[in-house]
Amino acid sequence: MERAGKRKIVNLEKGLFLVRYAAAQDDARPPKVSLSPEPSSDRSIAFFLHPDQSQAVLWQPGSCLVLRAAGRGKLAVDVTPIHENGSSNATIRIEPLTQGRAAKTELAAGSPSGLSDFRVQGHVASIGDVAVEADQWLAGPSRPSRIEGISIAWPSKPNDLDIRYSVKTARAQAISDRLMELGSFAGTRGKGLPIVGMIIELSGPGAANFQFVAEAIFLGSPAMRISGKRIVAGGPTGREPLVGLRLNLQQLNAAQRIDAGVAAIAPPRGSSRVRVFRNQAPPDRMAAR
Repeated sequence: MERAGKRKIVNLEKGLFLVRYAAAQDDARPPKVSLSPEPSSDRSIAFFLHPDQSQAVLWQPGSCLVLRAAGRGKLAVDVTPIHENGSSNATIRIEPLTQGRAAKTELAAGSPSGLSDFRVQGHVASIGDVAVEADQWLAGPSRPSRIEGISIAWPSKPNDLDIRYSVKTARAQAISDRLMELGSFAGTRGKGLPIVGMIIELSGPGAANFQFVAEAIFLGSPAMRISGKRIVAGGPTGREPLVGLRLNLQQLNAAQRIDAGVAAIAPPRGSSRVRVFRNQAPPDRMAAR
């Protein structure tokens, strides 16, 4: 008889992780846990196994292995009973490993020195490329003008922090809504296609310590102020051109940080589950049903 198992897909950021078999409902006959990258992530995820092992399999609670993600990827976690009618209830923890970071990349709370090389560059209609520092207006209230593209640069960015952004153009373009890495240009130049919407987001272990503070002006609308780890901005109808942008980063104090604690999720009766936890904020809580 085929033994029913459970699968969960876990989204991983770039980094080094300890995958630990934390607990099983049936300690006497625990299910096996098999790990594998999704096909789209086959080149970015690698496993470090014990010399006597050849497969990424954990056999009982207390066992573990290390995986390395060279970039964003998806990890498949399969839990399979090893006996007929055996349990497929298991708790797996995915814990990021870090070597810390150099002191020079740290930002002191309230100090602007860590942002001294933070730049937002925009292509402004009839003007060309314009670069501004943190908390300065690109176009804006005194000189509103259509912004056709943006790029963000921060050479001294902390290593455990990532910034990505995308823009929506007035007419569909290949670049529209594509998520770009720090330093890349999102939008167009000289095509008369202003930005009508944008997304800017923080990710990585260090994201818990920061948030964006942004002001955006869309033609015919009052300035909007937005703060958070993910900024989504657009006009009332989604067609108004962006004519002003001011972007800054704020370091959060301990009281403002998202609680990194993890709580168990109780499943409905009679269901099997795989619970996968990641010890970082926000926690990755999953229950396969």
